Amino acid sequence: MCDVVYLDGVELKKWEKSIVSNINWEVKKGEHWILLGLNGSGKTSLLKMITGYEWPSKGVVTVLGNKYGSCNLQKVRTKIGWVSNALDDRYQARTNDTVLEVILTGKLASIGLYEEVTSEEIERAELIAQQFNIGHLINEPIGRLSQGEKRKTFLARAWMGNPQLLILDEPCNGLDVYSRENLLDTIEALTRVEDGPTIIYVTHHIEEMVQGITNAVLLKDGKIVAQGKKEEVISAAHLEATFNVPLKLTWENDRAWIAINKR
Repeated sequence: MCDVVYLDGVELKKWEKSIVSNINWEVKKGEHWILLGLNGSGKTSLLKMITGYEWPSKGVVTVLGNKYGSCNLQKVRTKIGWVSNALDDRYQARTNDTVLEVILTGKLASIGLYEEVTSEEIERAELIAQQFNIGHLINEPIGRLSQGEKRKTFLARAWMGNPQLLILDEPCNGLDVYSRENLLDTIEALTRVEDGPTIIYVTHHIEEMVQGITNAVLLKDGKIVAQGKKEEVISAAHLEATFNVPLKLTWENDRAWIAINKR
């Protein structure tokens, strides 16, 4: 398996403060990773370095075989799908864009359609909408959608770009239990797509780790606590060290759940 992401000795400092330090991380094709850590642990900074929007103070970042600093960064970004809450903000001024229009923008990773689209592209977008169970919403303005429906639309938009790497940055944030589980079912299905993109799922909620996630990396204060196969990394001891609370870990239906132990 080849490396999708390769970070070697990566450090990031801002205003003489260490944000992340000594990060060594390999993500290989065929793997799907969960990145866990508290708010402020460095998760977003890692994502920005992987997507080239943040530059490390030290170390090497290689994504999809491209070493940053000696490649066409914009070309690399076209192969990366990134779904985050920031998309909600960017579409605040475009609430009349339909689901179909939003999905079609995934081809060029733009906000808004500024180029002619072909009938083949429209057909593909409609098929993707069906795949993500939002086909019945294809002509609805995005401003009318529920939060869960919006997240599925943004996932479909990322899929339209044929990404080789798909980054999901807290996609369940703000969703109710029904919408969260519905979205997690969709993400689980994505992990099963043959020759589909490698997924990095970022969260601080362990229960969002679907069965198809194969590996985990735990981050605390900008440093890696543990990384590797999820069965080895997801332990009560590692999670306590990551989240700073005593807890009990249980597994049900191939998903991990935690309860806080009051002492």
